Amino acid sequence: MSVHYLLAVGGGGALGALSRFLLSTYVQRYAEMFPLGTLTVNLLGALCIGVIAGILPPRGDSVFVFFALTGFLGSFTTFSTYSLELLRLLDQHRYLLAMSYFALSNGLSLVLVLLGLWCGRSFRGAIQ
Repeated sequence: MSVHYLLAVGGGGALGALSRFLLSTYVQRYAEMFPLGTLTVNLLGALCIGVIAGILPPRGDSVFVFFALTGFLGSFTTFSTYSLELLRLLDQHRYLLAMSYFALSNGLSLVLVLLGLWCGRSFRGAIQ
């Protein structure tokens, strides 16, 4: 593994973590009980990974792929935080909120990855 790849993952990871913190903190100010900040970054991350995967060739292994997908989006999306917040909602007996969070996070993430792939592939087709 080249040092370039390691630096790409590390740099992308630092920027992704900082971006996640700033965006989720900003968004969460507008929601009291529902973990809207985490939901927002996970859905945006799903869309972004779809777009990038749609633009790039199927077996891309460039420094950019490691920077963007492994580094940035790997630390930007927050599946572990999502899981903890979901369990907290269940522990607080907020079952409707918990099931809504589960359905929105999983359902919309899948839809946004598909949308992102479609957009990325359309873009790739348009520039070829």
